[in-house]
Amino acid sequence: MENDNRVATPRTQKTFKQRLMSLAVKPTLRYIDRDPEKNVPKLLDWIIKLDKTGKYATTQSLAIKTALQNKTSNWNVLVKNLWNDVDRSIIKKVFENFVINSGIIGQTNQEKIREQYKCNVPWAILMDPTTACNLKCTGCWAAEYGNKLNLSFDDLDYIVEEGKSIGIYFFLFSGGEPLIRKRDIIRLCEKHNDCVFLAFTNGTLIDSEFASSMLRVKNFIPAISVEGFEEETDFRRGGGTFDKVCRAMDILKNNKLPFGISCCYTSKNVESIGSDAFFDEMIHKGAKFAWFFTYIPIGKDAVPELMVTPDQREYMYRKIREFRQSKPIFSLDFWNDGEFAGGCIAGGRRYMHINANGDIEPCAFIHYSDSNIKYKSFIEALQSPLFMSYKDNQPFDDNLLKPCPLLDNPDCLISMVKQSEATSTDLQSPEEVEVLCARTAPVAAKWSIVADRIWKDYPPERLREARNRVEKWKNKN
Repeated sequence: MENDNRVATPRTQKTFKQRLMSLAVKPTLRYIDRDPEKNVPKLLDWIIKLDKTGKYATTQSLAIKTALQNKTSNWNVLVKNLWNDVDRSIIKKVFENFVINSGIIGQTNQEKIREQYKCNVPWAILMDPTTACNLKCTGCWAAEYGNKLNLSFDDLDYIVEEGKSIGIYFFLFSGGEPLIRKRDIIRLCEKHNDCVFLAFTNGTLIDSEFASSMLRVKNFIPAISVEGFEEETDFRRGGGTFDKVCRAMDILKNNKLPFGISCCYTSKNVESIGSDAFFDEMIHKGAKFAWFFTYIPIGKDAVPELMVTPDQREYMYRKIREFRQSKPIFSLDFWNDGEFAGGCIAGGRRYMHINANGDIEPCAFIHYSDSNIKYKSFIEALQSPLFMSYKDNQPFDDNLLKPCPLLDNPDCLISMVKQSEATSTDLQSPEEVEVLCARTAPVAAKWSIVADRIWKDYPPERLREARNRVEKWKNKN
């Protein structure tokens, strides 16, 4: 890739204090190893004191600390499971890269860049190494792309280098199926051993050889896509997929490798994916975290019927919150956690997406762009009309249970795309933003009624905390 036309992004350097923090990782982990139950809460205190961004000094983190001190709590059990189930050398590497580099050092540097350039600066970058995939999942926008586009290793390396220059040490892969490029991904992990890499993968390409590579590099974590049990998973992903996923989980667990699950809830699987039985089975298989997404009808083969109803979305909202208090697994709901994130996290506010063509998009589900890595630096892209429109309009609704510009506030998305003159990046069937939003607008209107009812019933202290998060972010920008 030719980078001659791009303006170089300024390089941030670790301060003396930040270098000392990195050196403190080994003795810190030895200290925890003596008595994890007793010392992990003390470690959380240390992290909160070092965190100048306020990310960890929240009511939520303090609640987790309290729960950790309760030997029977799900959070205490999760810590014990992590310490017993995951190779200690991986725990050390992930702690150093995720908590120190990404969580503390990285975010401090991001704040400096954000203040200097008056634009959003993301905490993480999601990128697509390839459009190729070995499955053909119902309703997936990438299902028909084929092996058409790939980011070269040099492209991937450039993205990581450019990200690190503005304080980003957390990189995620999607696609396509990212593990089709597993050799390049491992090579990237080797070169950038100060970062954490996570892949949203169907899991079918994970074998013993790849597990050995993961154990060697120590900074790669898979999030395996699963739609529920066998019936629900194979319905969208093809016969035999669930069995392959289970084999992959067994390989990872037996090698003491950390992994999580990535779950898309649809109108067909909410009862399964939101059940105690499903959560318990995934915990038993060894999953330590779970990312939840809702189905969005993107692309020419979209299936609007798979979108959840407002009642089904509320069901997942309540079940995931329930399980956070009872199950030893860390769960995130990409759409229903706007309360904790202060609204939408896309548009560079917390993350941005780079597709296999190099287009820089505000979100993996928003296939419109006015920038590409071939001719713009990250700073130039974050200062582009589309990304600045995201910055200026976030949050898109005062009710943080309606965070998304596509699923919850489609008029906002139409306005931003039109005003920025962004163009469709859909590789198969480019469509006008009005056409896309016409599929989500009816669902958005119905969800608005439910979300407003839930938001109205929030305890006053939770509303204050949520609004304070928004104001704190606005003041920084």
